Amino acid sequence: MPSPAAVFCHAGYRKLVPWLLGQPGRLAPCRSRGGPGQHSGTSPVDPLWRAGRRRRRSRLCRGALSSPVWVLLLHCPTAMRQSSNIRAGAPPSLCWSLRRSDSLCYCSNKNIKMSSSSSTSNSDRQRNVKLKSQFQKRGSLQSTPSPAGEGASAVPGLVSCPSIPQELKPGHGDRSGDCVCRTRQADRDAGGGSGPKTLKAQRSLPGAPVSLSHYLVDLRTSMEEKYKEIAEELFTRSMAESEMRSAPYEFPEDSPIEQLEERRHRLERQISQDIKLEPEILLRAKQDFMKIDSAADLELMKDRSVDVVDVGFKERAMPMEREYQRVSISGEEKCGVPFTDLVDAAKCVVKALLIREKYINRSMQSFCKTTAHALQDLRTKPLDLEIYDDVPETPVDADAPVHPPVSETHPYDNQDPDNMPADTGYGCKMVGGVVHVYTKKTNMDKSMELDLPYPDLKEYIADMNVMMSLIINGPVKSFCYRRLQYLSSKFQMHILLNEMKELAAQKKVPHRDFYNIRKVDTHIHASSCMNQKHLLRFIKRAMKKYPGEIVHVERGRGQTLKDVFESMNLTAYDLSVDTLDMHADRNTFHRFDKFNSKYNPIGESILREIFIKTDNHVEGKYFAHIVKEVMSDLEESKYQNSELRLSIYGRSRDEWDKLAQWAVQHRVYSDNVRWLIQVPRLFDVYHTKKQLANFQEMLENIFMPLFEATINPRSHPDLHLLLEHVVGFDSVDDESKPEHHIFNLDSPLPPDWTEVDNPPYSYYLYYTYANMTVLNHLRRRRGFHTFVLRPHCGEAGPIHHLVSGFMLSENISHGLLLRKAPVLQYLYYLAQVGIAMSPLSNNSLFLSYHRNPLPEYLSRGLMISLSTDDPLQFHFTKEPLMEEYSIAAQVWKLSSCDMCELARNSVLMSGFSHKVKSYWLGPSYYLEGPESNDIRRTNVPDIRVAYRFETLTEELHLITHAVRTDEMDAIDEEDSLTMGPLPGQC
Repeated sequence: MPSPAAVFCHAGYRKLVPWLLGQPGRLAPCRSRGGPGQHSGTSPVDPLWRAGRRRRRSRLCRGALSSPVWVLLLHCPTAMRQSSNIRAGAPPSLCWSLRRSDSLCYCSNKNIKMSSSSSTSNSDRQRNVKLKSQFQKRGSLQSTPSPAGEGASAVPGLVSCPSIPQELKPGHGDRSGDCVCRTRQADRDAGGGSGPKTLKAQRSLPGAPVSLSHYLVDLRTSMEEKYKEIAEELFTRSMAESEMRSAPYEFPEDSPIEQLEERRHRLERQISQDIKLEPEILLRAKQDFMKIDSAADLELMKDRSVDVVDVGFKERAMPMEREYQRVSISGEEKCGVPFTDLVDAAKCVVKALLIREKYINRSMQSFCKTTAHALQDLRTKPLDLEIYDDVPETPVDADAPVHPPVSETHPYDNQDPDNMPADTGYGCKMVGGVVHVYTKKTNMDKSMELDLPYPDLKEYIADMNVMMSLIINGPVKSFCYRRLQYLSSKFQMHILLNEMKELAAQKKVPHRDFYNIRKVDTHIHASSCMNQKHLLRFIKRAMKKYPGEIVHVERGRGQTLKDVFESMNLTAYDLSVDTLDMHADRNTFHRFDKFNSKYNPIGESILREIFIKTDNHVEGKYFAHIVKEVMSDLEESKYQNSELRLSIYGRSRDEWDKLAQWAVQHRVYSDNVRWLIQVPRLFDVYHTKKQLANFQEMLENIFMPLFEATINPRSHPDLHLLLEHVVGFDSVDDESKPEHHIFNLDSPLPPDWTEVDNPPYSYYLYYTYANMTVLNHLRRRRGFHTFVLRPHCGEAGPIHHLVSGFMLSENISHGLLLRKAPVLQYLYYLAQVGIAMSPLSNNSLFLSYHRNPLPEYLSRGLMISLSTDDPLQFHFTKEPLMEEYSIAAQVWKLSSCDMCELARNSVLMSGFSHKVKSYWLGPSYYLEGPESNDIRRTNVPDIRVAYRFETLTEELHLITHAVRTDEMDAIDEEDSLTMGPLPGQC
């Protein structure tokens, strides 16, 4: 009969054994159930193992406990005197045997466990498994242990120790379980390869779509021949059923995601109202939790010299600050879906990630390094991408101050065209909605075209159809929904286990806290960057200081500022915040038209033109002054920064020069501010007013000046200076407007688009992306910085907005509709697409605050940042970004670590230069994992950064391993059907 066992945690053995041996009642003899030759009394530790001892005994050698434990094996013939077999560091009190036949064994967990040092995630394999190849067969995603050799243990869950005599090893005589051994996870190295190399520019001309044939695995699915039909059916339904409550891509009869989410939210609210915890209980629980980090626990961490993270990446040693309790899931079918569904879903997810990687790298935007390394294993040859090796060696020292050095000269001082780069002599013209660059300005039809790649329209439509089909695939939706739920639960477990350690790590950092870490407002419009009180004071001050200045021309007659207000029967004394009436209220909910009217002070568009426009009779003088005051406030705060949006409408070719002249003439610049250019989707309005003949004319007005300033900066000197501080493009307008056109190969080209209807969102985004891609390649040739695409996306409207954003954009703003599209949400997580969210803005326009998905996105690991959108309409204080953080922290109970993580994300997503980010985040911010974090600058604990990195790599390993395993199974099946000799055996 196997020996019973008493198991107790290593951290508490110093108190447990003396207490157990000191209890007379516990040592009372009782009737024995054993057979002849067994002791008739009970062990002193019988009360610990009596209940469920069979289950405990069966799991003893498999290491089923949640942390390293000491195990007392009773009735073992080997005495405790053989101290050479006992693990070094065992306490002397444990070497005292309860009986002459008792022995000691140390085991380690290998199933579901939460270790205080490192995560080992794979479980023990079943016995007598026959290996057919180096990959696990269908039905498991875990790596297979190596076959038993000479020194391999015959007992599952135990590893033979070479220092133990052969007669003491398990399986020899009656001495099983007498050795002291420690089971360790075999380290796996799947992501330690060298980075990708440089890619030569290659033009994608009209023709067949670029296939994914250069990948080792077969990504074909059952929907391969139906992409176009499914996508067009989805487009049609989105237009025909725009009034239905559930989104048309949800299929509520099959998967009622929205109804289930609402039911879950109601249940959570009810639970939160019913449950009331006593303060004493909370205090006692907190004190007990702090005891985990005991001296014994620290000794155990030091004993583990090698930390293993089973995510397919290189094993690496970690400092003590990064040690935390991890949650590891082991066992077969650990994803919760059948293996066939897993393989189908994994192929679809991988295909979507490869599509995004292709478009992002082609446009010289940044793609997540961790995701790129995971996809690298699926290629037959390394993909040469210069974007990964393009980060220069930073000159910033590790001990450098957090404040970048301030330049002594103003960037707009150098206005002399002779000091600017010379003309290259290139020519450019727009063909089919995309700018083409030629070697000569004259006779461009006969000159050679530069090799500047951009995506072909046919290729983009094909990839768009693939993406639209993937998001409604049943198995893919189930798989992604389950993974998202798992990510939420895993984060909650991480918080329960490590919240105190994260807080302790923050407290150890001197001087740094949430108030003095860098924060960037990644989504804010320049025309509403001030609050109501600020604008009111500025208007009153202008009325008193410039009453006689002509600010407007009406019917050929000039009007002074005094005349304008007298025509409204108003004086400076009459003005108030309520009179301005520029704050959004309950009447703007789902009324974007009313919200747009809030940009007009006192409801008068003439005041908007005078005070918050760059192109007016006073050349934007007042607007420049108030923007510079906002910049001054940011500089005074030191740690707050903004990315202001300026508008280019595309109505005329000289808009860029006027905007650049406004910025340079009024010296509108700050080290705390970068610019984005927003393009309103208003072609139908301009076309109706006869300002534009076709859509290509609008594209020419937007992009041709940029190409001219890049080819010859001296032809547009002010624009060249402004572009040095412009980081990207934005596409803005009301997304809830119905779209009456499906973007496909039958859609008119931009020269032929003369319809009254506005082009769809994806049409705007594709041609903006295509021209930006050509422009980026040209600017890279000239040594200038490149631009990124960061549109408003997913605030309202159909699902294909988010699909287009996923394919073409580096970051997006809003992303609310991801909560209804689990496939896209999971893809945005795996690709780490940045999302700038504005809960206060959404609360007034489209989604009430308590339903905002920001805390859910954050817990799952999406790249989220907080932004203000329009402080003039939504905020009250002088620091709108801090107001946004404070409200979010109060409503959603965000911790200090959560808020610092959001702030760090905002810097990573921003368009500030590499050197500036090196000062703000640390010289190694662009690396992967906790090595990229400098807690002295970010106040984000390494524990949180390590958790995010390891969780992402585990998810990527899950899908890539499933694809590789299925491919190897197919190869094995083909080999088994081969009738002739294998190659090389003839």
